Amino acid sequence: MKGFLLSCLCLLLLSTSLHAAKVDTLEILSPAMYRSFKCVVITPAAYDKDKTQRFPVVYLLHGHGGNYANWIRNVPAISGLADAYQMMIVCPDGNVGSWYLDSPVDSSWKFETYVGKEIPAYIDSHYRTRAQKQYRAITGLSMGGHGALFLAIRHPDVFGAAGSMSGGVDLRPFPRNWDLAKRLGTIEDHRENWNNYSVINIAYQLKDSVLALIIDCGVKDFFSNVNRNLHQQLLQQGVTHDYIERPGEHNWDYWSNSVLYQLLYFHRFFDKQETAKN
Repeated sequence: MKGFLLSCLCLLLLSTSLHAAKVDTLEILSPAMYRSFKCVVITPAAYDKDKTQRFPVVYLLHGHGGNYANWIRNVPAISGLADAYQMMIVCPDGNVGSWYLDSPVDSSWKFETYVGKEIPAYIDSHYRTRAQKQYRAITGLSMGGHGALFLAIRHPDVFGAAGSMSGGVDLRPFPRNWDLAKRLGTIEDHRENWNNYSVINIAYQLKDSVLALIIDCGVKDFFSNVNRNLHQQLLQQGVTHDYIERPGEHNWDYWSNSVLYQLLYFHRFFDKQETAKN
């Protein structure tokens, strides 16, 4: 399957090689945090050719210790997929370890507000997007996988589809890792925060078919168990979702392959919205 997908990708990239997508880096202000952060915005070549055409958007989040440029630097093929799938791809900055939360213990950290509300509003007001939730998706790796599901569940009016690649979907097993205590307080003193800000604990809010979901994780990833637990919970709730395990670890070899599947999933999701309209 992986070889077939890569072959299809090569054909898609070849077909769009004469009309390359445009990759811009800009700064987007967060009124909630009174500062700006950089962001990569990828627009397909058709964006500048047809000034009447509007495009769906995929928000692609980085992991802990990363930044806005990680995806385009490590997987430059995503710009070709923006062309092939006629979509915009937006890579916000979630700082080193925001976990895409509005921290309940540090009011200066409002990355749920920034990435979940302020950035989509900015992109919709400055670009020709299809500004309805059914044409807006969000996914990410590791910390960004958690962030994507967390934001999509908390803001069902903003996102119609969401994904996670190797996501830290349950924060509670990792109380000493990745700046989590700085964002949530220690688990001993603030256990309620750890419960309320873990994806697996808010997934009960999901109703079937309200949010299109794709979740994957490598079998040798240290987040594999928490992803399996989330999968089982969604099955018990009757929430339709795609769940994939494949060989792989918590690294760019895995994510550079995983993102191909996820962008295809979102492309098909956007196409279904068009079919339903016609």
